[in-house]
Amino acid sequence: METLLKSLGLEPGPLTLVDSLSHQVFLGSDVVLKIIDAGRHTRLDREIALAPDLPAGVTAPLLSSGVHTLDGREVRYACYTRMPGIAPGMGLPGIGARTACSLAEQAIHRLGALHAWTPPDRAAQILREPLGHGGFVSRDALFRLLDGLAAADRHGVVPSALLTGITAIAANAPDRARTVVPVHADCHWGNWLATGDRLTTLLDFEWARFGEPLDDWFFVISLSGPHQDAVLDVVARETATSPGDLRAACEVRHATYLASDILLALTTPDDVPAGLLTDRLTGLEELIRDRPWR
Repeated sequence: METLLKSLGLEPGPLTLVDSLSHQVFLGSDVVLKIIDAGRHTRLDREIALAPDLPAGVTAPLLSSGVHTLDGREVRYACYTRMPGIAPGMGLPGIGARTACSLAEQAIHRLGALHAWTPPDRAAQILREPLGHGGFVSRDALFRLLDGLAAADRHGVVPSALLTGITAIAANAPDRARTVVPVHADCHWGNWLATGDRLTTLLDFEWARFGEPLDDWFFVISLSGPHQDAVLDVVARETATSPGDLRAACEVRHATYLASDILLALTTPDDVPAGLLTDRLTGLEELIRDRPWR
Protein backbone atom coordinates (compact mmCIF):
# COMPACT_ATOMS: atom_id res chain seq x y z
CA MET A 1 0.00 0.00 0.00
CA GLU A 2 2.85 2.36 0.83
CA THR A 3 4.31 1.68 -2.65
CA LEU A 4 1.00 2.60 -4.30
CA LEU A 5 0.74 5.83 -2.35
CA LYS A 6 4.36 6.76 -2.99
CA SER A 7 3.76 6.24 -6.72
CA LEU A 8 1.07 8.91 -6.36
CA GLY A 9 3.58 11.28 -4.78
CA LEU A 10 2.28 10.76 -1.25
CA GLU A 11 4.28 9.92 1.86
CA PRO A 12 1.64 8.52 4.21
CA GLY A 13 3.89 7.00 6.87
CA PRO A 14 2.72 3.78 8.54
CA LEU A 15 -0.70 2.52 7.41
CA THR A 16 -3.28 0.91 9.68
CA LEU A 17 -5.91 -1.49 8.34
CA VAL A 18 -9.37 -0.69 9.76
CA ASP A 19 -12.63 -2.62 9.78
CA SER A 20 -14.81 -2.36 6.68
CA LEU A 21 -17.55 -4.65 5.36
CA SER A 22 -16.90 -4.13 1.66
CA HIS A 23 -13.38 -2.74 1.19
CA GLN A 24 -9.87 -2.78 2.51
CA VAL A 25 -9.43 0.59 4.19
CA PHE A 26 -6.04 1.88 5.32
CA LEU A 27 -5.40 4.96 7.46
CA GLY A 28 -2.24 6.98 7.12
CA SER A 29 -1.26 10.11 8.98
CA ASP A 30 -2.84 12.37 6.37
CA VAL A 31 -4.62 10.06 3.93
CA VAL A 32 -7.22 7.30 3.76
CA LEU A 33 -6.91 4.60 1.09
CA LYS A 34 -9.89 2.47 0.01
CA ILE A 35 -9.23 -0.63 -2.11
CA ILE A 36 -11.52 -3.23 -3.66
CA ASP A 37 -10.99 -5.96 -6.26
CA ALA A 38 -11.77 -4.41 -9.64
CA GLY A 39 -14.21 -7.22 -10.45
CA ARG A 40 -16.42 -6.71 -7.39
CA HIS A 41 -19.25 -4.18 -7.02
CA THR A 42 -18.96 -0.80 -8.72
CA ARG A 43 -20.13 1.42 -5.88
CA LEU A 44 -16.64 2.83 -5.33
CA ASP A 45 -16.70 3.94 -8.97
CA ARG A 46 -19.94 5.78 -8.17
CA GLU A 47 -18.34 7.55 -5.20
CA ILE A 48 -15.24 8.48 -7.22
CA ALA A 49 -17.33 9.88 -10.07
CA LEU A 50 -19.46 11.99 -7.70
CA ALA A 51 -16.54 13.32 -5.62
CA PRO A 52 -15.54 16.32 -7.79
CA ASP A 53 -19.08 17.70 -7.83
CA LEU A 54 -20.26 17.19 -4.24
CA PRO A 55 -20.87 20.40 -2.27
CA ALA A 56 -17.73 21.83 -0.71
CA GLY A 57 -17.13 20.80 2.88
CA VAL A 58 -19.55 17.88 2.87
CA THR A 59 -17.00 15.07 2.60
CA ALA A 60 -13.27 14.35 2.44
CA PRO A 61 -11.46 15.63 -0.66
CA LEU A 62 -10.49 12.97 -3.22
CA LEU A 63 -6.76 13.06 -3.92
CA SER A 64 -6.41 10.26 -6.47
CA SER A 65 -8.19 7.20 -7.85
CA GLY A 66 -7.75 4.53 -10.47
CA VAL A 67 -6.90 0.89 -11.11
CA HIS A 68 -3.68 -0.67 -9.83
CA THR A 69 -2.12 -4.14 -9.99
CA LEU A 70 -1.55 -5.38 -6.47
CA ASP A 71 -0.12 -8.83 -5.73
CA GLY A 72 -1.04 -9.97 -9.21
CA ARG A 73 -4.66 -8.77 -9.16
CA GLU A 74 -6.34 -5.62 -10.38
CA VAL A 75 -7.79 -3.39 -7.70
CA ARG A 76 -9.78 -0.19 -7.78
CA TYR A 77 -8.51 2.43 -5.33
CA ALA A 78 -9.51 5.83 -4.03
CA CYS A 79 -7.25 7.99 -1.88
CA TYR A 80 -8.75 10.75 0.27
CA THR A 81 -7.50 13.43 2.61
CA ARG A 82 -7.81 12.12 6.15
CA MET A 83 -10.26 14.35 7.98
CA PRO A 84 -10.11 15.04 11.72
CA GLY A 85 -12.18 13.06 14.20
CA ILE A 86 -13.42 9.54 14.78
CA ALA A 87 -16.73 7.88 13.99
CA PRO A 88 -19.27 8.15 16.83
CA GLY A 89 -20.23 4.55 15.96
CA MET A 90 -23.44 2.59 15.50
CA GLY A 91 -25.76 3.19 18.44
CA LEU A 92 -23.61 6.11 19.69
CA PRO A 93 -21.85 3.97 22.32
CA GLY A 94 -20.60 5.86 25.36
CA ILE A 95 -22.16 9.14 24.20
CA GLY A 96 -24.47 11.06 26.52
CA ALA A 97 -27.91 12.35 25.59
CA ARG A 98 -26.87 15.99 25.26
CA THR A 99 -24.00 15.19 22.90
CA ALA A 100 -26.19 12.78 20.91
CA CYS A 101 -28.76 15.51 20.36
CA SER A 102 -26.09 18.03 19.40
CA LEU A 103 -24.56 15.63 16.88
CA ALA A 104 -28.00 14.89 15.44
CA GLU A 105 -28.78 18.58 15.03
CA GLN A 106 -25.48 19.13 13.20
CA ALA A 107 -26.08 16.05 11.03
CA ILE A 108 -29.47 17.32 9.93
CA HIS A 109 -28.00 20.72 9.02
CA ARG A 110 -25.21 19.10 6.99
CA LEU A 111 -27.64 16.79 5.27
CA GLY A 112 -29.79 19.82 4.53
CA ALA A 113 -26.92 21.26 2.50
CA LEU A 114 -26.71 18.00 0.55
CA HIS A 115 -30.47 17.90 0.00
CA ALA A 116 -30.41 21.51 -1.23
CA TRP A 117 -27.58 20.81 -3.70
CA THR A 118 -28.42 21.05 -7.39
CA PRO A 119 -26.00 18.57 -8.99
CA PRO A 120 -24.55 19.33 -12.43
CA ASP A 121 -25.69 17.11 -15.28
CA ARG A 122 -22.95 14.50 -14.98
CA ALA A 123 -23.53 14.05 -11.24
CA ALA A 124 -27.29 13.99 -11.73
CA GLN A 125 -26.89 11.22 -14.28
CA ILE A 126 -24.90 9.15 -11.78
CA LEU A 127 -27.46 9.73 -9.03
CA ARG A 128 -30.20 8.49 -11.40
CA GLU A 129 -28.38 5.27 -12.33
CA PRO A 130 -30.15 2.11 -11.11
CA LEU A 131 -28.90 1.00 -7.71
CA GLY A 132 -30.17 -1.95 -5.68
CA HIS A 133 -30.06 0.02 -2.45
CA GLY A 134 -32.51 -2.09 -0.44
CA GLY A 135 -34.49 0.94 0.66
CA PHE A 136 -38.15 1.82 0.36
CA VAL A 137 -39.29 2.62 -3.19
CA SER A 138 -43.05 2.02 -3.20
CA ARG A 139 -45.76 0.02 -1.49
CA ASP A 140 -46.04 -2.30 -4.50
CA ALA A 141 -42.28 -2.88 -4.55
CA LEU A 142 -42.34 -3.69 -0.84
CA PHE A 143 -45.11 -6.24 -1.37
CA ARG A 144 -43.09 -7.81 -4.21
CA LEU A 145 -40.08 -7.95 -1.91
CA LEU A 146 -42.11 -9.76 0.74
CA ASP A 147 -43.49 -12.19 -1.85
CA GLY A 148 -39.92 -12.92 -2.91
CA LEU A 149 -38.88 -13.40 0.67
CA ALA A 150 -41.69 -15.89 1.32
CA ALA A 151 -40.81 -17.82 -1.84
CA ALA A 152 -37.10 -17.96 -0.97
CA ASP A 153 -37.72 -19.11 2.61
CA ARG A 154 -38.05 -22.80 1.76
CA HIS A 155 -37.07 -23.95 5.24
CA GLY A 156 -39.33 -21.64 7.23
CA VAL A 157 -36.51 -19.56 8.69
CA VAL A 158 -38.76 -16.51 8.99
CA PRO A 159 -41.64 -17.19 11.43
CA SER A 160 -45.07 -16.71 9.90
CA ALA A 161 -45.99 -14.20 12.62
CA LEU A 162 -43.13 -11.96 11.50
CA LEU A 163 -44.20 -12.17 7.86
CA THR A 164 -47.73 -11.26 8.91
CA GLY A 165 -46.44 -8.33 10.95
CA ILE A 166 -44.21 -6.91 8.24
CA THR A 167 -47.01 -7.32 5.67
CA ALA A 168 -49.21 -5.16 7.92
CA ILE A 169 -46.52 -2.49 7.94
CA ALA A 170 -46.33 -2.67 4.14
CA ALA A 171 -50.10 -2.22 3.88
CA ASN A 172 -49.78 1.16 5.62
CA ALA A 173 -46.82 2.33 3.53
CA PRO A 174 -47.21 5.34 1.21
CA ASP A 175 -47.75 4.73 -2.50
CA ARG A 176 -44.13 5.55 -3.29
CA ALA A 177 -41.04 7.37 -2.11
CA ARG A 178 -40.12 10.56 -3.92
CA THR A 179 -36.85 10.98 -5.83
CA VAL A 180 -36.51 14.73 -5.56
CA VAL A 181 -33.18 15.51 -3.84
CA PRO A 182 -29.69 14.00 -3.62
CA VAL A 183 -29.42 11.73 -0.57
CA HIS A 184 -26.45 9.97 1.00
CA ALA A 185 -28.60 6.91 1.77
CA ASP A 186 -26.15 5.37 4.27
CA CYS A 187 -25.53 8.16 6.78
CA HIS A 188 -25.45 6.03 9.93
CA TRP A 189 -23.13 7.08 12.76
CA GLY A 190 -20.30 4.89 11.45
CA ASN A 191 -20.03 7.13 8.39
CA TRP A 192 -19.67 10.43 10.24
CA LEU A 193 -16.52 11.78 11.88
CA ALA A 194 -16.61 13.96 14.99
CA THR A 195 -14.21 15.56 17.41
CA GLY A 196 -15.95 15.61 20.77
CA ASP A 197 -19.40 17.06 20.18
CA ARG A 198 -18.55 18.60 16.78
CA LEU A 199 -19.17 16.80 13.50
CA THR A 200 -16.38 17.23 10.97
CA THR A 201 -17.38 15.27 7.86
CA LEU A 202 -19.63 12.67 6.23
CA LEU A 203 -17.93 9.74 4.48
CA ASP A 204 -18.77 6.98 1.97
CA PHE A 205 -21.01 8.25 -0.81
CA GLU A 206 -21.20 4.87 -2.55
CA TRP A 207 -24.97 4.59 -2.06
CA ALA A 208 -25.78 8.21 -2.98
CA ARG A 209 -28.84 8.60 -5.22
CA PHE A 210 -31.91 10.69 -5.72
CA GLY A 211 -34.45 10.17 -2.95
CA GLU A 212 -36.21 12.18 -0.28
CA PRO A 213 -34.79 13.65 2.94
CA LEU A 214 -36.54 10.96 5.02
CA ASP A 215 -34.20 8.40 3.43
CA ASP A 216 -31.32 10.08 5.29
CA TRP A 217 -33.15 11.10 8.45
CA PHE A 218 -34.02 7.44 9.01
CA PHE A 219 -30.34 6.49 9.42
CA VAL A 220 -29.60 9.34 11.80
CA ILE A 221 -32.56 8.39 14.00
CA SER A 222 -32.62 4.61 13.83
CA LEU A 223 -28.96 4.02 14.68
CA SER A 224 -28.84 6.34 17.69
CA GLY A 225 -29.18 3.49 20.18
CA PRO A 226 -30.67 4.54 23.52
CA HIS A 227 -31.04 8.11 22.23
CA GLN A 228 -33.40 7.18 19.37
CA ASP A 229 -36.45 8.96 20.79
CA ALA A 230 -34.50 12.08 21.73
CA VAL A 231 -32.84 12.22 18.31
CA LEU A 232 -36.20 11.76 16.60
CA ASP A 233 -37.48 14.79 18.52
CA VAL A 234 -34.42 16.77 17.34
CA VAL A 235 -35.03 15.79 13.72
CA ALA A 236 -38.72 16.66 14.03
CA ARG A 237 -37.86 20.09 15.42
CA GLU A 238 -35.09 20.89 12.95
CA THR A 239 -37.09 19.77 9.90
CA ALA A 240 -40.52 20.98 11.02
CA THR A 241 -41.85 17.44 10.57
CA SER A 242 -44.51 15.79 12.70
CA PRO A 243 -42.99 13.19 15.07
CA GLY A 244 -45.81 10.85 14.09
CA ASP A 245 -44.98 11.21 10.41
CA LEU A 246 -41.31 10.59 11.15
CA ARG A 247 -42.10 7.44 13.11
CA ALA A 248 -44.33 6.05 10.36
CA ALA A 249 -41.74 6.76 7.66
CA CYS A 250 -38.93 5.23 9.73
CA GLU A 251 -40.97 2.09 10.42
CA VAL A 252 -41.56 1.47 6.70
CA ARG A 253 -37.88 2.01 5.88
CA HIS A 254 -36.76 -0.16 8.77
CA ALA A 255 -39.03 -3.00 7.59
CA THR A 256 -37.81 -2.66 4.00
CA TYR A 257 -34.11 -2.79 4.86
CA LEU A 258 -34.62 -5.80 7.13
CA ALA A 259 -36.60 -7.69 4.48
CA SER A 260 -34.02 -6.85 1.80
CA ASP A 261 -31.13 -8.10 3.90
CA ILE A 262 -32.97 -11.27 4.93
CA LEU A 263 -33.73 -12.05 1.28
CA LEU A 264 -30.08 -11.49 0.36
CA ALA A 265 -28.94 -13.77 3.17
CA LEU A 266 -31.34 -16.50 2.03
CA THR A 267 -30.51 -16.29 -1.68
CA THR A 268 -26.79 -15.38 -1.70
CA PRO A 269 -25.44 -16.54 1.68
CA ASP A 270 -21.82 -16.53 0.48
CA ASP A 271 -22.00 -12.86 -0.48
CA VAL A 272 -23.16 -11.43 2.87
CA PRO A 273 -21.32 -11.06 6.19
CA ALA A 274 -21.46 -13.99 8.58
CA GLY A 275 -24.26 -13.61 11.09
CA LEU A 276 -26.27 -11.20 8.93
CA LEU A 277 -29.32 -13.48 8.75
CA THR A 278 -29.44 -14.03 12.51
CA ASP A 279 -28.97 -10.33 13.20
CA ARG A 280 -31.70 -9.26 10.78
CA LEU A 281 -34.16 -11.89 12.03
CA THR A 282 -33.60 -10.59 15.55
CA GLY A 283 -34.18 -7.06 14.30
CA LEU A 284 -37.38 -8.08 12.55
CA GLU A 285 -38.67 -9.80 15.68
CA GLU A 286 -38.02 -6.66 17.71
CA LEU A 287 -39.68 -4.49 15.05
CA ILE A 288 -42.85 -6.58 14.99
CA ARG A 289 -43.01 -7.50 18.69
CA ASP A 290 -41.99 -4.22 20.29
CA ARG A 291 -43.19 -1.74 17.60
CA PRO A 292 -40.41 0.70 18.56
CA TRP A 293 -41.63 3.30 16.09
CA ARG A 294 -45.14 3.50 17.56
